[in-house]
Amino acid sequence: MEERGEHINKPSLGKETRQFLKDSRLAAKKSLGQHFLVDRGVLGKILAAGEVTESDTVIEVGPGLGVLTVELARLAKHVACVEIDSKLALSLEEKLAGFDNVNIVNKDILETSPSDLLPCDETRYKVVANLPYYITSPVLRHFLEAVIPPDLMIVMVQKEVAKSITAPPGKMSLLSVGVQLYGNAKIVANVSAKSFHPVPKVESAIVRIARYPEVVVPPQHRASFFEIVRAGFGSPRKQLVNTLSHGLDIEKERTREKLLEAEIEPSRRAESLSIADWCRLWKVFQQAEGDTC
Repeated sequence: MEERGEHINKPSLGKETRQFLKDSRLAAKKSLGQHFLVDRGVLGKILAAGEVTESDTVIEVGPGLGVLTVELARLAKHVACVEIDSKLALSLEEKLAGFDNVNIVNKDILETSPSDLLPCDETRYKVVANLPYYITSPVLRHFLEAVIPPDLMIVMVQKEVAKSITAPPGKMSLLSVGVQLYGNAKIVANVSAKSFHPVPKVESAIVRIARYPEVVVPPQHRASFFEIVRAGFGSPRKQLVNTLSHGLDIEKERTREKLLEAEIEPSRRAESLSIADWCRLWKVFQQAEGDTC
């Protein structure tokens, strides 16, 4: 087995990656949104943000060529890699053969329960992922709403999506609420398109999501909570009293009363509400339905 504490500072990761792809007859698949990281500086920022120690279990989504996986394996107690591309999964098996703490799973992460990737009796873990734009939101929800959610997520996403995930009240979106309900989200670093091969058309960013220790909305009430949030964002530029009335099929005057009861001005727009605002509003509607949280 390789020494976990050993770090080999190899030159030109980009050149090394291109040569490896050529020798292995592999190529990035556009259909899977594959862009391989070739910047050691960015690699270091991801590792620093994850604060991975020898007591950690890490789930890596989309390990690609395994550049980050090798470093995680040197640091963590256990690493579970989920790679949907069968050819890359096979390549990873060969590249990581020297590590006995890595498990490579050739599956679609959205069809794989996080708890099935954990060692027996393990309930705490971290997630590291370089996410294609088209599955960013589904993957985040897949983990944050899991029976056993991660303590920490470090995800590489499109820069504009990162801004949306971490947006403050005034610029919130359905994605912002969907992530910030579960944890504190912040952008760790912006990443140039040149940090990948092939070079994507957009810039990226590293986002750190630290899960809250206490659940804000219990699992059995998530559907009703997001029903209200989705209704509020149905027509983001319109006043809440109108969008909620239409989205929930409730009389406008009754909707106005509920907003005021939740201490929210009916003329406000969905993007201006904080997580606390949405929770107050949800609780008002829950009480109206005779339900409790």
